[in-house]
Amino acid sequence: MHLTHFDFELPETLIAQHPPNSREDSRLMVLSRREKEIRAGMFPDILDYFAAGDLLVLNDTRVIPARLLGEKESGGRIEVFLVRRLASHEEDWACLTRCSKTPKAGARLLLGGEIEGTLLAGGEAPYRHIRFRCQGDFTQVLERVGRIPLPPYIRREDDQLDRDRYQTVFAITNGAVAAPTAGLHFTERILEGLRSRGVTICPLTLHVGLGTFLPVRVENILEHRMHVETYHIPRTTADAVNRAKAEGRRVFALGTTTTRTLEHAVDETGCLKAGEGNSDLFIYPGFKFRMVDAMITNFHLPKSTLLMLVSGFAGRDFILEAYRRAVRERFRFFSYGDCMLIL
Repeated sequence: MHLTHFDFELPETLIAQHPPNSREDSRLMVLSRREKEIRAGMFPDILDYFAAGDLLVLNDTRVIPARLLGEKESGGRIEVFLVRRLASHEEDWACLTRCSKTPKAGARLLLGGEIEGTLLAGGEAPYRHIRFRCQGDFTQVLERVGRIPLPPYIRREDDQLDRDRYQTVFAITNGAVAAPTAGLHFTERILEGLRSRGVTICPLTLHVGLGTFLPVRVENILEHRMHVETYHIPRTTADAVNRAKAEGRRVFALGTTTTRTLEHAVDETGCLKAGEGNSDLFIYPGFKFRMVDAMITNFHLPKSTLLMLVSGFAGRDFILEAYRRAVRERFRFFSYGDCMLIL
């Protein structure tokens, strides 16, 4: 299976650089896998595709302001990108750094005006092991001085609006460095509309990592390896999903992160397992889905693992047909772009 099989022409003007005025202002494309039909509307129309008894599983991860700007004590500017907290020490992190001259172990970094970092020896390439110190609670200080880590295809600096709009309205668990972007369209009004229709809404947590943006660098996609991301599935969510599957009710996954978590955590009996875990599940055409019956997602990058995932769910030819229509009809792509529902 070749990387070029997941390519399509995308004008750069369709890459959304800003969120819409309102979360609900996004457009919606609906794909019916059974009828091979494609419909278009506005995002609030999504309510019409749910029925009483359906279950919606969402990812409640919260994006941390993971970019820190500052200086090396020896001189020269540096940018530090927090990737994941390390277990060795409360404020030890695996980070990426960007500067004109790579600092050596022991170098001190002055970041955001309130945080000091020390570069430690070791660290798994390309990450650097940095220990942070500050006055007060690190998480609170980071919220104040850190910058929102917008994706690389958004070619502007983050601003105050991104602190709100690059989070879902249900984000409560700190740890992601990228948003589960299918959830950005949802408002409390939409969620309440689902509940009033008899839809059950359950959370899980998968902290989205940088791997979501990393390009596939092999032509044979079977040689690609996913980055590991941590997740947590509450017992109440696992029980609700297992009951829905046993009773023949539909399970909707909100986003590719939720989809991968649900499909990774299935045991040999076909039941969803509660608890903590690490997932490097790579989904592509030919994958057998056991948990997810419908998926809500955004429009993804050419040649990306996310495009391969939705192709595995709906069929590559059908997905690429829908993407070509989205380009013709000038849908907005990627994180701040429009939405797709696959039934």
